[in-house]
Amino acid sequence: MDTQYINEILDKLKNGELSEYYVKKEDFLPLRSILVSREDFKHYRGIAQRNGDVLYHYLAEPRS
Repeated sequence: MDTQYINEILDKLKNGELSEYYVKKEDFLPLRSILVSREDFKHYRGIAQRNGDVLYHYLAEPRS
């Protein structure tokens, strides 16, 4: 996963084009490093799945 692709996915979650995005274990760290640098980081919720995968959603209200 490259930076541009990750930002496109995160923007699609934010804009409602995607309701959720499933991230495989091997792609988690590259995605997370970009996600935490975003201003709207607190709006994303990652739900852990089996084998280290994560399911991301975008929340209208930021988490605390």
